[in-house]
Amino acid sequence: MGEPGERRRTVWRRVMIGWALLVAVAGGLTLWMQDSTEPRGPYVWQQADPDEPPDLPPCPTTGEAGTVSCAYADIP
Repeated sequence: MGEPGERRRTVWRRVMIGWALLVAVAGGLTLWMQDSTEPRGPYVWQQADPDEPPDLPPCPTTGEAGTVSCAYADIP
């Protein structure tokens, strides 16, 4: 067979190579999945007119006895 600890070193070496391969594949998959969740381009700036008031949604209403407080501030 060879040296007494040769089998143990061979097994340990194979375990470490397998671990390194697993880490490399998992890292690649992580980067690939992270890139696939980002929105697709082209990225553009939206034009906004600061003098025009923003479109605000209407205040929600409830039934007959319900009270709803709805406040919007117009910040200059």
